[in-house]
Amino acid sequence: MSIAPQFPEEQSADGGFERQEDAFRDWVSTDGSTPYAVEPDRYHLYVCLACPWASRTLIVRNLKELDRVIGVTMVDPIRDERGWAFRDGPGYSTDPINGFSFLSEAYTASQPDFKGRVTVPVLWDKRTHRIVNNSEDDICRMFNDTFASLGSGKVDLFPKDIEAEQAKLSAFIYDKVNNGVYKAGFATSQKSYEEACRELFAALDELESRLGERRYLFGNRIVETDWRLFCTLVRFDAVYHGHFKCNVRRIIDYPNLQGYLLDLYQQPGIAKTVNFDHIKRHYYFTHDDINPTRIVPIGPAMDLTKPHGRERLTAA
Repeated sequence: MSIAPQFPEEQSADGGFERQEDAFRDWVSTDGSTPYAVEPDRYHLYVCLACPWASRTLIVRNLKELDRVIGVTMVDPIRDERGWAFRDGPGYSTDPINGFSFLSEAYTASQPDFKGRVTVPVLWDKRTHRIVNNSEDDICRMFNDTFASLGSGKVDLFPKDIEAEQAKLSAFIYDKVNNGVYKAGFATSQKSYEEACRELFAALDELESRLGERRYLFGNRIVETDWRLFCTLVRFDAVYHGHFKCNVRRIIDYPNLQGYLLDLYQQPGIAKTVNFDHIKRHYYFTHDDINPTRIVPIGPAMDLTKPHGRERLTAA
């Protein structure tokens, strides 16, 4: 039986998922070293609330209080063969900036011969009418550092004193957890699936242990690495556990990870970045090679607002 991969161009010969590289990596600068200067109301963010990568940029935008200077538009969470679309609906809308019907138009406007997969997030420059960057890592870094003068300096998500350790842990979480769920879910061979799934749960076990001794990944302060992990954890029990077959354990089965998830979800401005309707409909409806019936489950029942008890670790 022939098994159709979700993204054929990103599938290895042994059935593993190999994510494409981000195509646009230009930088907004403060010193004139790039064509993109820091200015209020010049840039616009295109995201999907279902997407963990895009949601991280939205979280950082909110935490840095950049919502007054960088606009945002949400795409329809249902993606078909034409890609991400701008439509009017609950929590998403048509494109008020360019009038695009599909996000692919932003890609071809920026690079007419673009042939890769169209992804979110996208940081768009309204002055030059092109994509500046579609890497969530770069966008989060720019929002924290480059746009600091336009937002809030109260939060530093990339502290200098832990720079090397943070980069190492972020890379580990990306490979084993953030991308790990996709490597398991998009695998087209038993071997590739089992390898990714075992690495994922080994990583979660390690993070569970780490969070038994500290409130957040680096003690009592929340950094970008925490939000990197949060965006996967908050989707895990709702979609990755069942849809991607990452079903050794649920996050709710990990006392420390579950409490940590609740703690982060309850931080100011975070709950509004999480939309379980968008999340579940995107994964279960869009990935029809994995879920041919496109039936969207009504569960699981989740209450992310109940007490988490993580304050005791701050006191300790």
